[in-house]
Amino acid sequence: MKKLGRGLGAILEDVEAGYLKSIPQKGIKDIEIEKIKPNPFQPRKTFNDESIKELAASIEKHGLMQPVIVIENEGEYILVAGERRLRAVKSLGKESIKAIISDISLKDLREYALIENIQREDLNAVEIAYSLKSLIDEFGFTHEELAKNIGKSRTYISNMLRLLNLPKSVQDKLSQNKISYGHAKVLLGLEENEINKAVERIEKENLNVRETEKYIKTLKKKDKKTEDKEEFNKEILEIAFKFKKLGLKVEIGKDYLKMKFKNETDLKKLKEFMDKIN
Repeated sequence: MKKLGRGLGAILEDVEAGYLKSIPQKGIKDIEIEKIKPNPFQPRKTFNDESIKELAASIEKHGLMQPVIVIENEGEYILVAGERRLRAVKSLGKESIKAIISDISLKDLREYALIENIQREDLNAVEIAYSLKSLIDEFGFTHEELAKNIGKSRTYISNMLRLLNLPKSVQDKLSQNKISYGHAKVLLGLEENEINKAVERIEKENLNVRETEKYIKTLKKKDKKTEDKEEFNKEILEIAFKFKKLGLKVEIGKDYLKMKFKNETDLKKLKEFMDKIN
């Protein structure tokens, strides 16, 4: 997948700037909106209705400043970039839209769609993570190559991909803005039951990221104490229980059993108990 490399970076810069000079194209023309099919490889799953309304208002007032990009396919057109613009223009009741007819192949469409969308700020973190994973799995990018192509750091790539280790239910909450990217990062590395407890607490008490970090530290301490108790030898626990039934004060550790004698009566009870064992 080295073929796009530097050229793709230039294309994306032109798309973002609105010049579109580097796009391999057959020309620009008005196309009937009904003839434009959505990009089947579109990684963005959710669109903000309010944002599209604002864009539509801007287009109504100033016109479409940047054409959408399409490719021809069997007498119809497939959208490459500009779905928000297309939706906004359609919402205005217009029948056609200005479009650049790109000369890229259907084979390259998925790759363009993934990278074009990663550049957009309104793609949520989970959608970005899945887009990054697709580029790595399907097109052979290393983390370093991918970081260079999309203008991000290698750490950014790694951190985003780690979000996919979260349970699907938590990914959904992140996509729906019920928890933030900051919340998600502090949940990474926890066991699934701990993650679910933390998310429940975040939603119930509206915890911010710092408060969530504090809660997780408390949660880990509780789990450690529970784990330590479970590690005690069952036979030691049984012996300790018998000593306690005699009224003796017993302290239990992982590898020790400690008894304290208040008086001679306690010592006598212990001797009687030992005699029964013998």
